Amino acid sequence: MDLTELPNSRTEADGSAVIRVLSYNVRSLRDDEDALARVIRACAPDLVCVQEAPRFFRWRKHAARLASKCDLVVLSGGATAAGPLLLCSLRAFVERTEDILLPLTPGRHRRGFATAVVRLGGVRVGVLSAHLSLDGPERLAQSELLLERLAGMDVPYAIAAGDINEGPSGPAFRRLAGGLQDCWAAAPWGGEHTWVRSSPPRRIDAVFAGAGVEVLACGVPSPLPGVTPEDLTRATDHLPVLATLRLPAPS
Repeated sequence: MDLTELPNSRTEADGSAVIRVLSYNVRSLRDDEDALARVIRACAPDLVCVQEAPRFFRWRKHAARLASKCDLVVLSGGATAAGPLLLCSLRAFVERTEDILLPLTPGRHRRGFATAVVRLGGVRVGVLSAHLSLDGPERLAQSELLLERLAGMDVPYAIAAGDINEGPSGPAFRRLAGGLQDCWAAAPWGGEHTWVRSSPPRRIDAVFAGAGVEVLACGVPSPLPGVTPEDLTRATDHLPVLATLRLPAPS
């Protein structure tokens, strides 16, 4: 599926906003950062929900460098959210941001959410990037916290994206899809599977949208202009998920 099939980001005459949202696990930038930047730039996103952003030495510098290579800016997150990071284009007007650390289970990795409220055109939207636990019960509890956090953002529209660490049949994924729209299920486009390093391939990364958001298309984008199949392999160990969404103008 060619990227030219997707609508471009725009503000429509009635004030509605058409936006592109990308979710991408970047494995702490341990792979080919230039290939990663080529993939992100080719997707032309308004918002990028990153997982596994650098969290340690000079992490802000690394996040800023990636954003600059992608013609984006850092919105929120990073080490202060335990890995999730938000990037945005200059089209987004930032209203507020908040990084959230989730309850820590002893012996497990700390998790968090990177969140922001932005305006795109004349439309306000809350966005959240997440990377859920490898442990099933903890992952389900984190999915509940994610839904609670979105509900408390006091915005007409909400978007959450991230590495769910389980497929659509898992309890946490089902809980999220029960409270939000699973964008791939709503309007599948492009590829489905985001984890192809083992057999069978799986869809463990997703974009979710709240009530009122019109999902135009969602999936793994390929081919991408200026991006080779090797770039996708070298960029990181996950494949990206790109969603095109329409946010109706406020009534």
